[in-house]
Amino acid sequence: MDKKSKILFLIVGLLIAASVAVTYWRIMVNKDYIIEGQTDCDPYADVCFIWECDPESTVEGEACTGDPEMDSWYFQVARRSAANIPLCDPDTDENCDPWTCAEGEKDCSVEFCTEENMEAQYAVSCNDPVAYAEENPYECDPEIDEDCEETACDPEADGECGEEETECEGEECEEADDECANMEEECEEEGEVEGASDCGENVICEDAEKIGGRIEAATSEVIEK
Repeated sequence: MDKKSKILFLIVGLLIAASVAVTYWRIMVNKDYIIEGQTDCDPYADVCFIWECDPESTVEGEACTGDPEMDSWYFQVARRSAANIPLCDPDTDENCDPWTCAEGEKDCSVEFCTEENMEAQYAVSCNDPVAYAEENPYECDPEIDEDCEETACDPEADGECGEEETECEGEECEEADDECANMEEECEEEGEVEGASDCGENVICEDAEKIGGRIEAATSEVIEK
């Protein structure tokens, strides 16, 4: 091999080594690349991708389980620079949020569903927030959501509401009757021992609502007579 060939191979070798070193520094050290991931999407607010299970598949993660929450998924596509993604696990750390873009952050975006990108993300369709809200009315929980205001139950608008309140009142009445019976038994025992003539006057067995109901019933009987 002549001198010119040796110089040529040396130059090519140095270029390859320099290219490998620069690539290693950019990817492994500087983390100068974009990571794309599918994350949960709010179907009430955004146009989400919709993934559905494959009834004919037997592969875990693709086959249907019979649970509607597991057999469908509303998701969006997030992209962010690897250098800005924190090294944490959202499953174990509730404060871990790797896909939220900071204000003015470069190379950070969220992609929602359109007819053009739907097939590329293996989605069966796109979500319509308005139609979804009509089909699935949102019920907030005041204990979880601070902005949620607890509304009073309206039996005229909600039939189940009246039934729940009636059952609740019935349970309270049963408990009150049991307490009343126990008090009467104790009172009778004390009366037998102490010779009390009228123990019932000192025992209040009915609450205000029941007393009011009995007064109204007695009044009605008097009027009818």
